[in-house]
This record gives sequence, C-alpha cells and structure tokens, in this order.
Amino acid sequence: MNLLEEDQSTDLEQIVGLSRRGFISAGALCGAAMFLGGGLLSRSALASSISAGTSQLLGFDSIAAATADSISLPPGYRSAVLISWGQPLQANGPAFDSSGNGSADAQEVQFGDNNDGMSLFAFPDDPNRALMAINNEYTNYRYLYPHGGQPTSAQEVRKAQASEGVSVIEIQRKGDAWQFVQGSPFNRRIHGNTPIRLGGPAAGHALLKTRADNTGTRALGTFQNCANGKTPWGTYLTCEENFTDCFGSSDPAQAFDPAQKRYGVVAASKEIDWHLHDPRFDIAVNPNELNRHGWVVEIDPFDPQSVPVKRTALGRFKHENAALAETLDGRAVVYMGDDERGEFIYKFISRDKIDHKNPKANHDLLDQGTLYVARFDAGDKNPDRPRGQGQWIELSHGKNGLDSSSGFANQAEVLIHARLAASAVGATRMDRPEWIVVSPKDGQVYCTLTNNVKRGEDGQPAGGPNPREKNVYGQILRWKERNNDHAAAAFDWDLFVVAGNPVVHAKTPKGGSANITPHNMFNSPDGMGFDDAGRLWILTDGDASNAGDFAGMGNNQMLCADPASGEIRRFMVGPVGCEVTGISFSPDYKTLFVGIQHPGENGGSTFPEHLPNGKPRSSVMAISREDGGIVGA
Repeated sequence: MNLLEEDQSTDLEQIVGLSRRGFISAGALCGAAMFLGGGLLSRSALASSISAGTSQLLGFDSIAAATADSISLPPGYRSAVLISWGQPLQANGPAFDSSGNGSADAQEVQFGDNNDGMSLFAFPDDPNRALMAINNEYTNYRYLYPHGGQPTSAQEVRKAQASEGVSVIEIQRKGDAWQFVQGSPFNRRIHGNTPIRLGGPAAGHALLKTRADNTGTRALGTFQNCANGKTPWGTYLTCEENFTDCFGSSDPAQAFDPAQKRYGVVAASKEIDWHLHDPRFDIAVNPNELNRHGWVVEIDPFDPQSVPVKRTALGRFKHENAALAETLDGRAVVYMGDDERGEFIYKFISRDKIDHKNPKANHDLLDQGTLYVARFDAGDKNPDRPRGQGQWIELSHGKNGLDSSSGFANQAEVLIHARLAASAVGATRMDRPEWIVVSPKDGQVYCTLTNNVKRGEDGQPAGGPNPREKNVYGQILRWKERNNDHAAAAFDWDLFVVAGNPVVHAKTPKGGSANITPHNMFNSPDGMGFDDAGRLWILTDGDASNAGDFAGMGNNQMLCADPASGEIRRFMVGPVGCEVTGISFSPDYKTLFVGIQHPGENGGSTFPEHLPNGKPRSSVMAISREDGGIVGA
C-alpha cells in the first residue's frame, strides 16, 4: 500500500473495540439528553433562543467588533499586562532591548516571544501563589533583529532558538491583582537548545540517532511550541507544532523521502533559515534530527532542575494541544489534533492507571499505552449542523494493516511516522484540527477545525464534520464517547458551531450555523478553554482584514459560549494584527489569563506599551471584573 494514499476500504465492523461499562453522572445525563435525544435545536428554535439572549450561563452582553490597537472588553471588566516578551525572569537579568541588539544569552533568561498555550499550577498550600507554564511558539524577525530580516549568523539563529520553547514563571496575588514574581527560583526558560530526554517506544530507535547522540535518547531543544495540556499529576504538556519549518537543506537537489515530504520539509525551509547557520537543521547533514521533533514534551514546573521528556508514545505530528481526560477504569487519555489541512485527530490511552494519591508515580505514565486515530462517517447531511458517528482506529504495529508490508517494521516507526500510519488505516482528513478541550460538566469533547481553503481539492471532498468546500471560516466539532467512557472505540459527533458571515453571505452555507449572528460572527476558531462552570471560551486566529468575506469581524477576538443553549457572545477583541491564543484561570476563576500573540505582525501596532515608535510585544493579559466577581458569570 502506498503510505501517502488514504485507504478508505477498512471495514469498521472489523475494528477491535475495548470493553465498556456504563457510567453517567448527573451532568453527563444532561449532556446526553441534549446531544442524543433530539437535543440539537432546530435552526429556527436555536435562532429564536439566541436572539432572545436566554442563556443563564453568560453574564455579560456581547461587545461589538473592533479594529483598535487595544483590548476591548464588556463594561465592568479591566485588563492588565502580566508579562511581555523580553521581560527578564531574574532580578539581575538583562532588560529587554527594543533595538533588537539584545544577545542570545539575554533571550535565554527572558520571557520568550509569541506566547501561546499556557496552564496555571496553584501552590497546594498557598492560594495566593501559582506557577504558569507558557508556550513561546515562534519569533518575528522584523522585531527580533535590528536589521529586521532573516538571520545572518549562528548567533542570530541561536537568539531565535532562545526566543522559542516554554517560559515557567511564578505569579502571586497582591490585593485583587495577580503579578509576575521576578527572581522566583521557579522561573525558568526551556528553549531550542535545552537538553531534553526522549521517552517511550520510539526512544533509542535508529531513526532518532544522530552523530551528536548515538543513543537516540537525548534530544536538544523544543521549539514551535503551540498549545498545551495539564496533567492530573501536576505536569505541563507542551506541543511541538510547525517544527519542519525550521529545517532545510544545503543541497538544492535534496531528495526527500515520502515521510519527509508528508511532514512538509522543503529545501529552503519556511522563511526561518536556521539550516544556513546551524548544521543541526540541515537535512543534508543531519537527516535524523527532523525525527527528534514533533512530539509532546512533559515538564515538571515545580522542579526547575528536572529534565523535560518527549513522550513518543503520543505520536509524532504537528501537535496543536493535548487535552487530558480519564477512562472509567482510571487510565489517562490524551486527545490531540494535527494542525495542517487534511490531517487527523488522535487519542492516546495509557496502559496503566493514574495514581491520584502519589503524583510522582505518574511521571512516566505517558510512555506506555495505545494511540488511536479518528474516522468519521458522512453524517446525516444536515446542511446547518450535521451529526453522525465515528470510530477510533488503533495505531499499533501488527494491527489494521500496520506491518512491514505497509512500511512499518515496528511500533517505533508507526509512532515516528504517525501521519503515514493514520493514512494507511483510512482515518478522516480534517479541516486543520487545532485545540481540543473536554467539558468538565458532561465529558463531551470539542475540537476547533480552524479552516481549510483546499477542502474539495486534493482528494478532500466536503462532507461529514467538514461540510464546506474552500472553507475559509472554520467550525467547532463536538463528540460524545459511547457509554460516557473516554476509552470507547466509538463516538457520536455533531458540529457545535459552523462559523461564517451572515451579513455578507446571508442564507447560504457561508453564513454559518444558526448560532452565528451579525453580533457575534468570527472566523478561524483556534484556541479554546472551559471554566469550571462549563462556559466554553473560544479564541480566534483568522483573517482580520475586516473586508470581503470577513467584513464586520474586526480584529481577532475571544468569545464565550453556552454549550447547552448554543448561544455565543463576543467577550474580548485584541489589538491590531494579533492572534488571541492561550487561556487559563486563577483558582477562584476571578482572573482570566489570555495571550496576545504577535500584535502588529505586519506592522501597525505598538501594543501593549504604546510608546512613540515603540515595538509591539506579545504579552499575557490578566482580565478581571471591577467588582471582583467571577469572569463571565
């Protein structure tokens, strides 16, 4: 079988399932009734409900779209900068150099650039102290270097690598506000040159060995860190996404093998050019270095001396985030999306159970388990909000055709080439699956499918959970595992929202589902997060031109949804040129932390300092109510 072709012939009836036992909590019963009992409101009923603003969960009015270079919020809310790119983590650290002349050494001890996914870890003995682990996805050369262009030396490449990865910081509540604690012993940078261990079934495999590491167990660096996950045992999962963009070849006639092509490597790199000055990223010199990236990395934020671990059992692809759940029999589940057009949704189930009484006993729990990929049916073809069923297909060597005859000699190769394995078993190609979150109320799982302008081309027909050709707006997929068990082999799905523009495209599929109105329209849902009350927060990374198909949408934004009623209200609009990404809450849910990434990516912004001729800086914002209440309530 050609590993680059999708084989849709696998019979779902032959997929081996896992045993189940039923469990439905009161919250799950409510969710099940809504999801399965005809509970998807009709378009007219949903539209009527939303126009009446009937949600009891959303305690604010939807704000207008905006194009200002500032944060827009509902009346009664305020925002403050928690930390910005370049802020020194230690009291004696080098200050941010707005000229771009700062060194790589300085950047390694400063807050990283383009913050993305993040998690908060409260101190168990002090409600006014917490740690935050925050991804730093990539960097903008126009602001990183004084010349504003591509790197011209090994030191400039190292500075770029130092700006990416993860920043761990301590924050403390003083009065009614949370503040960054400069000089905390917990403050730490994990960047593109930090030593990291490889764990799990692929560790030590020949495809992970290099001249610098002939064991295949000691990698160097994490970068292109998109979103995140938080484990029940108190560790942080950071996800390596567009890692292949950092690689290129000094050989212009470089021949790439099928796996390298599938993961998107090109000889010229993707306007990053590390390979020109750092041979580690030159495929012609170090072809296996590529295989050492594209993993989920586990970090212990409370142990600054700990070595992060790349968990290879979770598969290698362009990871967006990692959403944790638990099976009825106590095993860990990690839901993951591969953020590229036509890629897949995955689920990992640990072999062993979570030890809730001894958190440290779980530190290698994610090294052993089973990886699955999702296959969706065509659904009921409802033009507004379709729904249907799906299966999880096991990606284990020797099962479902994954053996030497199809190009997989062992389980390590299945994991290293997870994209190829998923294609080989006939998984469903999706509209860029990004963040996945699990409802704390009923266990339903939500996934942003941010857009896919190629849908309808390249063997990607529209249908099922990907209903529109040339999809520029995106949608949010939802599914419910059978028997309310995250170990289930089958699930039921629907589309919670189909984004669109009901003003430009009234009464057409591009207008969106009934819960999209002229007052809340958006495009390219990306980040998501639940609070403990069950409000679903939606963050966007889309076209902010405010013109054409996107007229009236303004800058990127954060919205809040009531999963039961389907109502969505716009809560925040970000500054010019930004992506709104990364979300976390204080333990009392009275402060919402949200990331503003790459303000002024193409110019036009001086956020957040607004100094004359100032340089825009990615920042984490702290949003709270002026009356001290719970955000969103």
